[in-house]
Amino acid sequence: MTEFTPSQLVRMDTRRLSNYRTNLDFYQGTQWPTTSRHRQLVFNYAKVSIDKVTSFLTQGFHFACYPNPANSTNSINSLNARVRRAEQLLRQVYEDNNLQQLDYETEVDAAVLGDGCYKVIWDTDEKRIRITAPDVSGIYAWWLGDDTSRVWRVASRYTLTRDEAQLLYSRGIEKKQTTITEVWTTETFDLYLDNDIIESKPNPYGFIPFVIFPNLREPKKFWGTSDIPSLVQPQRELNRALSQLSRILELSGNPIAVLENIASAEDIKVQPGALWTIPEDAKAYLLDLLQGGGVRLHVDYIDLLYRALHDISETPRAAWGGIEKELSGTALQMELGSLTQKVTRKRTIRTNAYHQRNEIILKLTQKYMNENFEQINHRVVWGPILPQDIARQAQNEQLLVQAGVHSRRTAMDEMGIQDPDEEFNKWLEERTKILEMNQEFRAQSPTRRGGARERATAAEMEVPD
Repeated sequence: MTEFTPSQLVRMDTRRLSNYRTNLDFYQGTQWPTTSRHRQLVFNYAKVSIDKVTSFLTQGFHFACYPNPANSTNSINSLNARVRRAEQLLRQVYEDNNLQQLDYETEVDAAVLGDGCYKVIWDTDEKRIRITAPDVSGIYAWWLGDDTSRVWRVASRYTLTRDEAQLLYSRGIEKKQTTITEVWTTETFDLYLDNDIIESKPNPYGFIPFVIFPNLREPKKFWGTSDIPSLVQPQRELNRALSQLSRILELSGNPIAVLENIASAEDIKVQPGALWTIPEDAKAYLLDLLQGGGVRLHVDYIDLLYRALHDISETPRAAWGGIEKELSGTALQMELGSLTQKVTRKRTIRTNAYHQRNEIILKLTQKYMNENFEQINHRVVWGPILPQDIARQAQNEQLLVQAGVHSRRTAMDEMGIQDPDEEFNKWLEERTKILEMNQEFRAQSPTRRGGARERATAAEMEVPD
């Protein structure tokens, strides 16, 4: 095994970490390359664009489990029970760790920095699975040769205050701030306090409990790319153009007096009701900075910058609700095509990351909660990117079920129902009760007053076989 010391990390990935800081500063509004005494406005389109795309990306996310009866000696009922248990456990872990909020925050972080990370471990104190999103600037990874999918070592570095270090490690630590480094391989776990190793033991999990994923994959690279760099130049130019227009309008609101052939202008003031006394051959007038349609040129240029920002960020104006004309459903989908493609590219990467995270959750539950999830498959189910006609979607799923293309359970997964099995059981219970009511209505005498109306109502309630 290659020797490791925490001091190695100081010299690793310096360019990546520098890009993280630069991108984060730009996202937070530090967008002017130099400071000036003049007004410097910031219209942070880069931030709201990333937040908008992330909202489209994370909406409707859930998961589904399925039995895999191939080469299984278990009955179908036993496998189905495992499937229901797996889904219940995954939902419980998601709720316990508030993953809806954590996933959104991590996706924003990944879009800004270029990479994201999850850590999935077993909490020995609370006896549950804990999922966190470490600061990716403290994550280092080693992979085998040109195969970036085979990560064999991960180091996680973070700082603790003196009180935090004493609380976690029960040691007499005098320094106000301590650097902790965790080093994970599939076989070992090493813990360093500053540069001193304080714990070394076999990996209790048998796998590296980190899920590292890129925002967007750069070909042949392990680390990803941020959404920020492509927005830097148009964003800065937009800030400059709007700041310039703001200064022009400010000066126009406080007009400049131009005096010709006047030696002294001590008594000349621009104010309401002012009277100027000037020599006969002198001239005095106010400078009009808006004459000749000059402002229109600035506004047209700013509109051009907005168009460039929409194109480069792949968030058309329609994504912000700014539709200038009525569009049909198909035309609107074409208008938002670039946004759909961008979100799809990101979801392609996230599908593998979230699948890997769920796989770790199930492995930990098997190890520490004595659960059995063999012959269980699971997948990530994404909600529609654009708003959908629920009635139309339900009709499509009904046709697919009737044609035998897929099952009722799959249809419910696609419709976003969190627990298809429980929902199907409720439907069976309701159907049974309705059929029992129908039998009771049929058993009543047809000559009974109101019987015809009751039978007609029962016929409408009856669910066909």
